Amino acid sequence: MIIDVHGHYTTAPKALEEWRNRQIAGLKDPAVAPRASDLKIGDDEIRDSIEKNQLQKMRERGIDLTVFSPRASFMAHHIGGFETSATWAAICNELVHRVCRLFPDHFIGCAMLPQSPGVDPRTCLPELKRCIEEYGFVAINLNPDPSGGHWKEPPLTDRWWYPIYEKMVEYDIPAMIHVSTSCNPCFHTTGAHYINADTTAVMQLIQGDLFKDFPTLRFVIPHGGGAAPYHWGRYRGLAQELKKPPLAEHLLKNVYFDTCVYHQPGIDLLARVIPVDNVLFASEMIGAVRGIDPDTGHHFDDTRRYIEAAALDAQARYKIYEGNARRVYPRLDAALKAKGK
Repeated sequence: MIIDVHGHYTTAPKALEEWRNRQIAGLKDPAVAPRASDLKIGDDEIRDSIEKNQLQKMRERGIDLTVFSPRASFMAHHIGGFETSATWAAICNELVHRVCRLFPDHFIGCAMLPQSPGVDPRTCLPELKRCIEEYGFVAINLNPDPSGGHWKEPPLTDRWWYPIYEKMVEYDIPAMIHVSTSCNPCFHTTGAHYINADTTAVMQLIQGDLFKDFPTLRFVIPHGGGAAPYHWGRYRGLAQELKKPPLAEHLLKNVYFDTCVYHQPGIDLLARVIPVDNVLFASEMIGAVRGIDPDTGHHFDDTRRYIEAAALDAQARYKIYEGNARRVYPRLDAALKAKGK
C-alpha cells in the first residue's frame, strides 16, 4: 500500500469558512455568534469536495490511504479562548470523521486538539478521547505554539505537556507536531513558521530527556523535519556538547520525519541522512504548495515521484510507503488488518 500520513481537509465546503468567520466576529459582538447547529453541510457536499480534489489526485498518483486531519492553517488556536477552540475543533473533527465514514477505504482520521494559549493541555483530553474512541482516529496533531508565531508555551519537553503525552501512550497513538497560522508578520505561515516549528521541535527534543519518561512516545516531524536533516551534523554536534546520547539513541527511537519535501534534491538528502526506518511517506497534497514545477512539469506536492526516483531499494520503499506507517500508527495498522489489508 501507499499510505500518505499527512493530509488536511483544505477543500472543505465554503460553509465551514463562513461559519468560522461568524464565530470570530462573535468574539466582538456576541449577538452575531453562531451556534454549532447553524453549520449545515450535506454528505453530497462533502463527497463533491473530496472526489474532485484529494481523492482524484490520490488515484492519479497511486496513493491508497491518507491520514486526514482538519486544515492546519484553520486551527488558528490563537483566536479567542478555550471555548472558541473547543467548539471549532469539535466541528472540524466531526467533518473529518464524516469524510472517513464516506470514504473508509481512502481516509482515516487524525484529530485537531482544542488548544488555546496559556490554557492547561488537560482541557484537550475530552476531545482527544472522543476522536480516538468514537471516531476511530489514529493520531493527533499537536501545536507546539498555540500563540501563532509568538512561542509563549513551554518547550515540548516540559511537564506542561505531559497530560497529552500520557493519553498518547495510553491510546498508543503518535502526534504530528504541526503549528497553525502565524499571526506574527515576521513569519510567513507555510514558508517560515511551519519550517521553523519543525526545526524548533527537533532541537527542543534534543535538549531534553522526554523519552526517558515516555519511552514509547512517538512524534512525526512534518515537512521533512524542517532544517534538521540539512543540518544534521550541527544537531549531532550540539547533542554531543549537551552530553546527550548519539541522536540515533536519543531521538530516532521516537521521532520520525515525513516526505513533504517538494523537490528531488531535498528527498535525496532526507533519504541519505535520516535512516529509512524513520521516514514516512507524505505529500500534504492540495496544501501549502499547490502549483506545478516548471522544471519538471509535475506538481510540487507529487512526492511519490521523488521517492520513486531516489536511490532506494524495494525494501526501503516498502518501509517508507507502508511499513513504517503501520509501525508508527498501530491503530492504523489494526484498522487495515480488520479489513484484511
